Amino acid sequence: MEIGDLVIITSIPSTLPDGMGTRELFEKCLGRTFAIAGFEKGLVELEVGEVIGEASYMHSIWIEPYHLAPSDSKGTSEDGKGPVPKAG
Repeated sequence: MEIGDLVIITSIPSTLPDGMGTRELFEKCLGRTFAIAGFEKGLVELEVGEVIGEASYMHSIWIEPYHLAPSDSKGTSEDGKGPVPKAG
């Protein structure tokens, strides 16, 4: 994985904190495709503001890479099984 690669969020961490909308934001991102914005301490940064109607760069999540799967640039899953599902 490299910055700019497209990935699909295939699962979300079970240890997310309650409150402040963190879990809800991750749930809205589940099944969607995002470009990798960065890496730090084993986590992948994804800019996800679009899922709440804002510019992508306005909100980021940090997630472990094993919750992600590669996606091609057409918005279809890399395994070719069809379109990437959109949550919500």
